[in-house]
Amino acid sequence: MSPGDCYPCDREAEFDRLPPREVVGHDDHWRVVHATGSGLLGWLVLVPRRHVMELADLTAEEAAGLGTWQLRLARALAAELGTPRTYVAEFGEAPGFHLHFHVVPRPVDLDPALRGPKVFGLIGRDEADEVSAHERDAFALRLADRLRTQANSLQ
Repeated sequence: MSPGDCYPCDREAEFDRLPPREVVGHDDHWRVVHATGSGLLGWLVLVPRRHVMELADLTAEEAAGLGTWQLRLARALAAELGTPRTYVAEFGEAPGFHLHFHVVPRPVDLDPALRGPKVFGLIGRDEADEVSAHERDAFALRLADRLRTQANSLQ
């Protein structure tokens, strides 16, 4: 892919200048981003820091980190938002994006019509219906602090 063809790679190239909502957490292999266009605060996206298109193409280190990140994020979202469940999904169908995982907190009061895969009805919102950049940044900073505190307690 050439520059401009892959949104996560383009953002990764600007890593040192990214706002908090685009670096909720990171390590050598993964970066956690708050989703744009979401009507749900805490909708995260776990993105490999290198260009990779398929789950089967992850390295052993990336695969091991994937499980750890999913667990850390589920625990941090539950603690921060009081959500009883966290959805994790990967479809890999969006043009201009490499492999990524949606990590979605399921609020207690979520409309039953939006539960399970239907939760994707809360993404791709008009700007007026989405969580603002300011709210995403504030949430990202809180969650990043929680992730740092939690880092040594995974057992």
